[in-house]
Amino acid sequence: QVQLVESGGGLVQAGGSLRLSCAASGGTFNVYAVAWFRQAPGKEREFVAAISGSGGNTNYADSVKGRFTISRDNAKNTVYLQMNNLKPEDTAVYYCAANFGWLRPYKADEYRYWGQGTQVTVSS
Repeated sequence: QVQLVESGGGLVQAGGSLRLSCAASGGTFNVYAVAWFRQAPGKEREFVAAISGSGGNTNYADSVKGRFTISRDNAKNTVYLQMNNLKPEDTAVYYCAANFGWLRPYKADEYRYWGQGTQVTVSS
């Protein structure tokens, strides 16, 4: 059983930056792909970015390419999401998720383990 805890959310002005962290426990971290998803009020959960267990593969939603960077430190059992040039439309609850494999990293139903989420609010 893997437990995931997100942190680093908050309130930031448009154009600003935040770094989210997803700390994992309870499993062999480097075998898990990890993804970030987000859900804004009244909208469906959407894929943001994913990284393979080794960190050798990454995948991004078109809406965040060039602004967000996903990375991981397997020695610390942590995945990061560096978010730069934030926009009001990035406002959402951000969730990290983990699972074995790298078949469809952009699909929420590929992930078995989920964190509780952290709120990111970008003001205009």
